[in-house]
Amino acid sequence: MKPRVDPLTTTAIAVALVAVSFSGPLIAFAAAPPLAMAFWRNSLAVGVLAPFTLAKRPQELRDLRHKPQGRYSVYAGLALAAHFATWMPSVHLTTVATATALVATQPIWQNLIARAQGRKLPAATWLGTLLAVAGVTIATGADFSTAGPALAGDLLAIAGAIAAAIYTAFGERAREAVTTTTYTLVCYSICAALLLTGCLIFKIPLIGFTPTTWLAIGGLVIGAQLLGHSMFNYALHKVSASTISLLILLEVPGAAVIAWLWLGQVPRPEALPGLALLLAGLATVVISSTRAARRAPVPA
Repeated sequence: MKPRVDPLTTTAIAVALVAVSFSGPLIAFAAAPPLAMAFWRNSLAVGVLAPFTLAKRPQELRDLRHKPQGRYSVYAGLALAAHFATWMPSVHLTTVATATALVATQPIWQNLIARAQGRKLPAATWLGTLLAVAGVTIATGADFSTAGPALAGDLLAIAGAIAAAIYTAFGERAREAVTTTTYTLVCYSICAALLLTGCLIFKIPLIGFTPTTWLAIGGLVIGAQLLGHSMFNYALHKVSASTISLLILLEVPGAAVIAWLWLGQVPRPEALPGLALLLAGLATVVISSTRAARRAPVPA
């Protein structure tokens, strides 16, 4: 049983949701290869985290080599790299709507992982998850394909969702006994190293971008990476991976509003029922979790 959620954790989740909502619009705005942006957002985040972690928590980093949480942190980095390497290219093979809808199946895979770990999830959690994923599918107007490059894109997006679920699950295990900064430093370092290797192998340019693109990449580092992923990693100490994965779906309406105000991409009227369904699914899970927490005995 995780500790009860405190106001600081709630605030961290709220900040993370706002930060990751800028991810899609920034990626659409930037004129750079997706994998290059993924590399820079991780490597620059490492550059920010490393001095603090090395100065404040050198012993924890050394001890991590002999703890299972060290392995979980490395595995999380591998999974995060797999997520970026599959989902981001999928946007160029299938439609953005389809890629968004398929990667939004992460909560389903997260629940299956939790079930495989022996956790019994309430029926309301499954119902709310399915409602939320269905809502995202309707809101994005996904048009699934069964042939050609679009099918490859669909499969990559699904792989991205599975990788994201694995990343969050390992992060939850690592955060049981590791501070946020130490975990994220190890995780992002592994992820950045793998993405750099992929960029070099496939000869993806890493420099030569316009100043506005570098500003967008900087926004991704500060927003989606440091205030987004890192705040979710912080919350994993008190909030389950399944709940975090479900809350991340709020990125969809958040990104839609930002794209509307910033890029002039007006949301489709037919997307509104899907967003309502998404919120209904989230409310179902939150209410169920709150009731379960109230019924749980308070430790003496």
